[in-house]
Amino acid sequence: MLEEVVAAGPGVTAKEISAALRLPPATTYRVLNLLVGEEYLVRLPDLRGFALGRRAARLSPVPVPRPPTAARAVVEHLRGLVRWGVHLALFDAGRLHLADPDPDHPPSDPDLLARLPQASALGRLLLAEQPDWRALVRDLRPVTGATVTDPDELAALLPGVRRDGLASQTGELRPDRGCLAVAVRSPADGRLVAGLALSGPADRVADPDPGLVTLLREHAASLGPLLG
Repeated sequence: MLEEVVAAGPGVTAKEISAALRLPPATTYRVLNLLVGEEYLVRLPDLRGFALGRRAARLSPVPVPRPPTAARAVVEHLRGLVRWGVHLALFDAGRLHLADPDPDHPPSDPDLLARLPQASALGRLLLAEQPDWRALVRDLRPVTGATVTDPDELAALLPGVRRDGLASQTGELRPDRGCLAVAVRSPADGRLVAGLALSGPADRVADPDPGLVTLLREHAASLGPLLG
């Protein structure tokens, strides 16, 4: 259970832990209360989730991988060409790691991106590669009024994402913002290794400039040999 809290990040709920570990809710709540009592876990101030406590300090979260210098240079080059936020995420073992977020256009909470992959363009790239995307989605909760929460609607989106190597979301994490993300694949075996994303005004994402998408794809192609 402690490993699940580490993997999911601060704010993971008892319901999410129960679903991920396939434990009965009553068992989950009982063990969580014991771990809180022993200070291995703490309840967050809003009482909506849990985080590691004082006695679990030795259980460090998985460190975010650092992209090589050449890859960061590609990302920085794209930032110099567009006015949008440019973010690079690495994918490993079904996890999304926001490895190079744009410092001038901070993205949504990285923990939220990792915990709710269905609500982000980067997360949808990851989900589209899975034999069963439900294995990575703990909770179809809404973040905004536009967040996709219907499993059938999400399932209908993912084949197109897989086919095109392009995902988007409009107003699903922030009402005024959206995101486009392109798959970065290893040239050796075609494996998905990363995602390169542009974040900007929601209305621009809803009807993106084809030239902007082409620019995003070109830089993603340059990243493949560097990250694959």
